[in-house]
Amino acid sequence: MKKFLLSAIVIVMAISCSEKRNLIVTGTVEGVPSGKIYLQKFVNKVFFVIDSTDIKDGQFTFSENVALPEIYGLTLDTLENSFFVFFDASPVNIKLDTAQHYRNTEVTGSVSQDLYQEYRKNTDVNIDEFIRQHPASLVSAYVLYRFFSYRLPPDEIRANIALLDSSLWATQYVKTLQEFAETLELVAIGKPAPDFTLTTPGGDTVRFSDKLGKGYVLLDFWASWCGPCRKENPTVVRAFNKYKDKGFDVFGVSLDKSKEQWVEAIGKDSLTWTHVSDLLYWNSKPAQLYGIRAIPSNVLIDENGIIIKKNLRGKELEAVLAELYARR
Repeated sequence: MKKFLLSAIVIVMAISCSEKRNLIVTGTVEGVPSGKIYLQKFVNKVFFVIDSTDIKDGQFTFSENVALPEIYGLTLDTLENSFFVFFDASPVNIKLDTAQHYRNTEVTGSVSQDLYQEYRKNTDVNIDEFIRQHPASLVSAYVLYRFFSYRLPPDEIRANIALLDSSLWATQYVKTLQEFAETLELVAIGKPAPDFTLTTPGGDTVRFSDKLGKGYVLLDFWASWCGPCRKENPTVVRAFNKYKDKGFDVFGVSLDKSKEQWVEAIGKDSLTWTHVSDLLYWNSKPAQLYGIRAIPSNVLIDENGIIIKKNLRGKELEAVLAELYARR
């Protein structure tokens, strides 16, 4: 991958996360004398451009009123990954290396960024202890939202929210967590599977409930861009081929953005069951309906339309299906 080095001085003026402050970003891009650089806001796992500026003689400047502290991105290409950075109230210096997914990027001056990097180096984090140590940090709210929400039941999500400083309760992360806890209760094991209608690659409209009532159905959330999903697909294919004559079915919901890539992956992975998508990425309506915060994820539903298992992968999926069909 071609390598650029971005040396930037970022001055962030902020007092609280509930107020907008002036964000001034100045810097240089070595090896890139001209072009554009983009400042992006992070919303629901997606970066959206909020400003752009020309690179002139390798230099650039941003001036923007934004909410701080908050997560933003810097990128030279909006079709590629962005550098993920917490801006807070201190002057920040960034040396952004775009090669190897920003692996060699250096950030100094951001307390929040330092804390986030410390968290990322620790593979065994107890989230409630982490929050107790940093209750007023946006990093705590983000880590709970991004890395623990899909692991925890609703009561534990709410308990961890209660540990956060009240100044964080109005952030997008805590609001999403509160809504997510409510959603998880609606799609808990033993609850009826919520219905939805969506479009197939061929343009046909399919109602999910029309697929229920004949046997077990695996509602499978995946995407062509998701490496773990593609790695899991052969297991799902084996299960489908083994039990489809006994009434087992799979219903695929993709969190793709590109129809072309979605359709290509269906064919390449030999996924011969029904597929639908609204091509809205993490804003996928069925994903929100079922509280999906990470993929691959799935929900196993019985012939009565009741959720009986969740997130079965690999040998566990094969074992559960073997047990269920051995009873018949």
